[in-house]
Amino acid sequence: MRIVGIYSFNDGEQIVSQKFEPQLNEIETIVSSIDSASHLRKKSKEKTMKGKILYSPRRLNMQFKTEFLKRDWQPVRVRCAYPTQYYIGGFSPGDEVKGAFREMDFIKEKLGVEVQFGKYAFMVYNVCAKMTIFNKMGHIEAGVEIVPVKAFVDNMSSGVSYFEQFVWDLEARGISDIDIPVLILGIDK
Repeated sequence: MRIVGIYSFNDGEQIVSQKFEPQLNEIETIVSSIDSASHLRKKSKEKTMKGKILYSPRRLNMQFKTEFLKRDWQPVRVRCAYPTQYYIGGFSPGDEVKGAFREMDFIKEKLGVEVQFGKYAFMVYNVCAKMTIFNKMGHIEAGVEIVPVKAFVDNMSSGVSYFEQFVWDLEARGISDIDIPVLILGIDK
């Protein structure tokens, strides 16, 4: 795989490359070490692509996980203690919310990384909510989001979002005073 797109959200490129240069070099090495062709194994059952062999997002994610863990990047999970004082009318949630958590794919020395081969909403959530929360909790100072470009997504199941769409939305949204620096990397096969 290779990095073919770079988008700097809230000075993400400058801050990550200056403050987290060794970690960024590791991320670039990880991306280039993944042989995407070995993950071109999913036979489509979708009506518009029936029988076409596609890239498997699940297998790609597993390969990224293997490569990050080899280099001592760790997933971080935090428990969620949901507030209950906002229920009305005597409602009680019972035990349904026990065991809730949020997780960041990988963190190393205050740099968070999310790899996303999923729906659009997850990309936006990662950058505009999850990374902000993990920053506020003291786990990260900046983030990197790794996402496929449109040309790559065209060989995956429908519904996978892509770099170009994500960048357009972030630019249209703008930057808030709570946003942290995030480097968005668009990858291709």
